[in-house]
Amino acid sequence: MNHPTFTRRAVVGSLAAMSASAYTSLAFGARLAEPGDSAEASIRLGAQTNAWPIDPRSFDTFLAALSQIRETGYSGFETGFINLRSQAKSLPEARRKIEATGLKFIGVHIFLPEYDPQTNIAPRELYEPVAQMGAAIGAERLIFSGSPAVTPDEIKRKGDALNRAAAYAKPLGLKVAYHNHWPEYKYNGREIEALYAATDPALVWFLLDAGHAYRTGIDLPAFLRTHQQRITAIHFRDYKDQHQVPLGEGAFPLKAVAEVLKQTGWSGWAMNEEEREDGSKQGLAVIQPAFQALKGAFLA
Repeated sequence: MNHPTFTRRAVVGSLAAMSASAYTSLAFGARLAEPGDSAEASIRLGAQTNAWPIDPRSFDTFLAALSQIRETGYSGFETGFINLRSQAKSLPEARRKIEATGLKFIGVHIFLPEYDPQTNIAPRELYEPVAQMGAAIGAERLIFSGSPAVTPDEIKRKGDALNRAAAYAKPLGLKVAYHNHWPEYKYNGREIEALYAATDPALVWFLLDAGHAYRTGIDLPAFLRTHQQRITAIHFRDYKDQHQVPLGEGAFPLKAVAEVLKQTGWSGWAMNEEEREDGSKQGLAVIQPAFQALKGAFLA
């Protein structure tokens, strides 16, 4: 995922003020649902906002991206927390504007240039205010990326940290989901399999980035048959000659993956994530064909 350059210290500092604001917003109408109380009824289509040139200092650019997501036909969106930090002092109003788009707020994603070396995910002093903000602004999930964990001790510490984060987020009405990049699926998914075993299935879910996993050569249909119960959402992306292209225009086995998910009765969010190696933000030019590919695979 590509985001504007920032340091962890700057982010933590800018988010510290969100804690009180978020709790105030929760007191004025945020729904404190228990994650998992009711299963999602079907496979729904969503988009990550990474395809748009959002200025984190301008909430209007974020809302413009949501408008295009809705107009394209998607039902929900996911976004990086950095796109929301400008709203720290006006969370109730920001929530009203998001809800006015008619989109479900699938999740707020914490992606960093570097992670806590002790846990390989975001530090507690960052994810707690992000969770409070996410709950206040209507997000359904708190999504973590992380750095690779290799040794058994690293896996245990990473799993324990995800369990703690999920226990913190649960009373706020948020599911915690871990989002992979390609390293977790190397060596036939060794790390991701270990993380499944190291985390509490009652607390920690997974957001499978199927595109990253696909590039490692793992058998995605087989993995999904085994693990679909803990997958709350999936990122879809496509590649041709090792470069990302709009979903449906490359070699990713979209139809085979969709067929397995439908056969197993999986319900959750099938999300498109359109990123480019050069960092370009191509918006509707890549999102519209990708939506047609998702729609054809899941809703036909």
